[in-house]
Amino acid sequence: MTTCGEFLVKQLEAWGVDTVFGIPGVHTVELYRGLPHSGIRHVTPRHEQGAGFMADGYARSTGKPGVCFIITGPGMTNILTAMAQAYADSIPMLVISSVNERERLGLGKGYLHELPNQRELVAGVSAFSHTLMSVEELPGVLARAFAVFEGERPRPVHIELPLDIITAPAGHMRLQAKPSVSRPAPAVAQLREAAAKLRGAKRPLLLLGGGCVEAQAEARALATALDAPTALTINAKGLLPPGHPLLLGSNQSLLPVRQLALEADVVLAIGTELGETDYDVVFDGNFKLGGELIRIDIDAQQLLRNHMPSLAIQSDARLAMRLLLADLPRGELRADSPGARRTAAVQAQLAEDFSGWAHYRQLFATVLEALPEARFVGDSTQTVYSGNHLVELDGARRWFNSSTGYGTLGYGLPAAIGAKLGEPARPVVCLIGDGGIQFTLPELASAVEAGVGIIVLLWNNAGYGEIKRYMERRDITPIGVDIYTPDLIAIARGYGCAAEQARDHAHLAELLRGAPADRPLVIEVLESAPFHP
Repeated sequence: MTTCGEFLVKQLEAWGVDTVFGIPGVHTVELYRGLPHSGIRHVTPRHEQGAGFMADGYARSTGKPGVCFIITGPGMTNILTAMAQAYADSIPMLVISSVNERERLGLGKGYLHELPNQRELVAGVSAFSHTLMSVEELPGVLARAFAVFEGERPRPVHIELPLDIITAPAGHMRLQAKPSVSRPAPAVAQLREAAAKLRGAKRPLLLLGGGCVEAQAEARALATALDAPTALTINAKGLLPPGHPLLLGSNQSLLPVRQLALEADVVLAIGTELGETDYDVVFDGNFKLGGELIRIDIDAQQLLRNHMPSLAIQSDARLAMRLLLADLPRGELRADSPGARRTAAVQAQLAEDFSGWAHYRQLFATVLEALPEARFVGDSTQTVYSGNHLVELDGARRWFNSSTGYGTLGYGLPAAIGAKLGEPARPVVCLIGDGGIQFTLPELASAVEAGVGIIVLLWNNAGYGEIKRYMERRDITPIGVDIYTPDLIAIARGYGCAAEQARDHAHLAELLRGAPADRPLVIEVLESAPFHP
């Protein structure tokens, strides 16, 4: 007999799922019955939050949904933080969980792992949550999930299977072909109006967000055609390469870029929330637009949040860019164009603002010299905050972290594991602090078990250094931030990792080049000379 759980595994594999993250429990073991006979790899984290973060990192590196198998009750409460980070950053994630038998739902009798209502629990961190009430519903609900991932703003989806449904007969079911879902195209009249406004602009500004990561070629062509200084959100890094004459970086919170935004007569914002964690990390509310705003976004509601546009176009970013480019004069990239001169003036001011950050520049230069193709997966930590401003990479999906959106700690390590599993050939550098790594430190064991050769660049300032400085700037006596920091090198070695403390930049480069391929390398960098003069 083929059970519903076995059929689910076959259907996921048929639709391209190659990796599942999960911790087997008594309520999910029947989901695992079909896995040994499939081509799907199972990765066991040490906490369900780690499963969600791994799925997130996998999705960001591949563009495919990360998939989790999660137990009823505590498994769902544990994964909520990871779902919230993915929800905030528009990451496709499929969370498949068990739930108590249909006849026991919502009774409050104290059954194992019982919650009053799991669907209500995840409502705020998912595009939708569905309880499967019959085996026959499964293909249609999975199709809805993949429609979210591929046809609209991607976000987590939760599907829960009652225990009696997981084991129900499904031999009569046939595998379904994955439906092809197209993304919304722009209204032609609106796009022509936008093109006309942009052709007439004297001081255009281009703002690109994470919704544009699949449109790298179009983004570069559009910046050139508009001759527009271009700012990228954290999740959009790499859309324009380092040294591009129109690249402003991810510095929208800093005064020189803000002044440019005030002076622009037409601003085109594509695939960006225009949200606080990319445009106002100083939290003063002073990112303002002086000219006309044109917004393009796949999410109709997002078009009208944060900054009200004069023209709001619901569309997939790449489709809109391609059609817009057809209605604009072909541009030529020149280092002396008006847009390039405006950009250069801002970059000169930014260079002065960052003059005290030479130690961070040298740190990243050392890493990129040793690993020029590296992907950086970060937590909320000082190297991430500085790198958000300083680092530019040639290619999207190479820089992401949890300092944006939901802003959780503990993300970096498991997300780096997921990213490496998604694209094993690319070096992955996890940027994390001594405080953040202690949130998900046991996932080092998961990485060793899975043979994942990530590099963990551990910035150690013996506590929650950024929060301590934040308190001191507000004349608050620091409390709760000078935490006990264990010997993280010894702990990493105990988990089976390679681990060393970098003495200086030359030693760091040597360690990076010699990183093992089959297990993590933890490199501790102390926040002291020579890394922080």
